[in-house]
Amino acid sequence: MTAPVGRPDAPEFGSNVSHYIARVPEPDPREPLAAQPRELFQLLSPVTEENASYRYGPGKWSIRQTIGHLADTERVLSYRAMCFARGETKELPGFDENLFVAHAPFDDRTLEDLKAEFAAVRASTVLLFRHMPMDAWLRRGVANRNPVSVRALAFTIVGHVRHHIAILGERYLPGMPAREEQGA
Repeated sequence: MTAPVGRPDAPEFGSNVSHYIARVPEPDPREPLAAQPRELFQLLSPVTEENASYRYGPGKWSIRQTIGHLADTERVLSYRAMCFARGETKELPGFDENLFVAHAPFDDRTLEDLKAEFAAVRASTVLLFRHMPMDAWLRRGVANRNPVSVRALAFTIVGHVRHHIAILGERYLPGMPAREEQGA
C-alpha cells in the first residue's frame, strides 16, 4: 500500500458526518474499506432469511433494509468522492435515506442477494480509492450544502458502516428470534 492518506481535519467535512469519521481512528481508510465486508457478513452469519425482516422497533428498518441502505449510501458517497477527485466544482445534492429505503424493495429480496450487492458496491469503492492519486485525496467540493474532501468521504464510508454494524450488534441481533424459535 502507498503512504497513508491521513485523517481529515475538521474543515474538510460538515458536522453532519463528524460522528462517522470519529469511528475511524486509522490513519488510512483503505484497509478498513477492504476488510469491512468480512466483518459485516460475520456479524450477519446468525441471521437467516426468515429473520432478516426483523425490526428492533416500530418504524425501524429491517435487517434487509439496513443492508440495502448501506449499499445505496455507499454508492452516493463514492460517487461524490469520484466527482471531487476528478475536479468537479458543481455542488452535489443531498439525499433522503428514508425516502430511498421506502422506495426500494429490499424486503422482497433475499439477504444473500443484498449482501452480494453490498460486496459488489464495496469492491468498486475499494478499487476507486486504491488507485486514487495522492493529490486527489485532498480535493474538495460541496455536497448536501457541506464542504467535504475526498478523504473525508472515504472515512465517512467506513464510519457509516461501522455505525450500522454497531446498531445491528446492539439492537437487532440480541432481540432477533433464535434459530430454534423460528420453527415454532
